[in-house]
This record gives sequence, C-alpha cells and structure tokens, in this order.
Amino acid sequence: MSSPASKQIDSATLWGGKISPLSISYGKLMMWFFLVSDALTFGGLLASLGFAKFSNPENIAAWPAGEQVFTHMPFLHGPDDVYPLLYVALMTFILIVSSVTMVLAVEAGHRMDKRGVIKWLTLTVVGGLIFLGSQVWEWSTFIAGPDGNLSTWNDNATLQHNVYGGEYEPIVDSHGHTIGTDVKSYGPTLYADFFFFITGFHGFHVFTGVLFNIIILLNVFKGTYEKRGHYEMVEKVGLYWHFIDLVWVFVFTFFYLV
Repeated sequence: MSSPASKQIDSATLWGGKISPLSISYGKLMMWFFLVSDALTFGGLLASLGFAKFSNPENIAAWPAGEQVFTHMPFLHGPDDVYPLLYVALMTFILIVSSVTMVLAVEAGHRMDKRGVIKWLTLTVVGGLIFLGSQVWEWSTFIAGPDGNLSTWNDNATLQHNVYGGEYEPIVDSHGHTIGTDVKSYGPTLYADFFFFITGFHGFHVFTGVLFNIIILLNVFKGTYEKRGHYEMVEKVGLYWHFIDLVWVFVFTFFYLV
C-alpha cells in the first residue's frame, strides 16, 4: 500500500496554481525566470559603467557630470533656462506613476472589473508613451550640444572644452581663418557609448512593455479574459512593467546621480 507522500501529482495540479506546491502558474513562473535573467543583464551593464568611470582616477575628472549635461526643458533654450536634471526627474516621476496605475489595473482584474482594468491600463500605456517621447527629446538635446537646441548646433562654441568634457576643433577655411567650430567628442567616448546603449536598452524595454500593454488592452476590450474567468495576463505583464520601472531607478541613480 502506497503512502500519501508517494502519490503522483498530475501536471494540471502541479503547474495550475492555487493548490500547487509553488502556488504560482507556469506563465508567472516563466516571467520571473525572464526577469531574473534580464536583471543580470542590466546589472552587468551598470557594473561596467561604474568600472569604466571609477577604475582610473583620471577618468572621473574627465567624465561629464549629469547635472551639467542634462539641464534643459522642452521649448526652453534661453541662456537662463537651465534646470539641472529636472526633466529627467520628471520622466522618472511619470514612469513611477505608470507603475501605480498598473497596480490598480491588476487589482481591478482581481475583482473582475473590466472597466477598471481598461481605465488603469490605458493610463499606464499613456505614461509609457510620454516616457518614450521624453527619452527621444532627451537624446536629441544630448546630441545638440550645450544649448540643447538642434536648430542651433555649435552656435555658441567659444571654449576649447565644453561642459561635456569634450573638445572643440576649429574649422578653418582655405585662407587660414577660423569660420566656426566642430565638436570632437562628448568627453570620454565611453560616456556616450554607455549613455546611448543603457538608456536605449531600457527604452526598448519600455517600448515592448507599451506594446504588450496595448495587446492586453485590446484583449480586455474583446472580453477574452472574462471568458477565461481571470485576468492573470494583466498581472503577468504587470510584473514586466514593474521591473522596467525598478530598472530605471537604478539607471537614473548610477548614470545621472553618481
């Protein structure tokens, strides 16, 4: 006679959640596996950023400070319109608020509140789109140079060293007269490399998160999850969205503040 401990647990019970030993569905378990692996990727990138910056004392002096580079707000480009890291802080706030709306969407799903899920998930999508647009603007001002205005690139290059730690190279005509300047670099080459890659990699995650949220939202409109009897898919995409928000907090801290 077999003991209770030797009884086989069928696959549906084992991975179906509720009374399973792990109390988690297969889909959520796989999402956690993905998030852990993605966290290791971001951790490696941020560790590389720290090593590149602090491994040599000379690098620290040459490396631009975030509050000297990101000082502009949209549509404000005057000489007195300098707001160190304010717009980046606003982007961070918007992303955190979108995480709150995602929590409310998941909570509404637990109550089988279709209208609530639609409302809060829509606001999450809007927050993600605003963040992505802000990141595009932030990249453009970084490329534009000290005045943050693409239409006046290099118009105020009067010093040999700019606020980015890079150098200006004089542009000389055929008669030997200096007719302008050209930016040679944004300080150490690795600074721009890390900036575009890390923020771009995170931006790609936000983009895919927005895309996932839109797909889930369309399914909510069609009543797909009501027919299934649960909104677990909203919870799974919510895990991904919270991960994106958490990663940005680390990117903001390591890249802009440290």
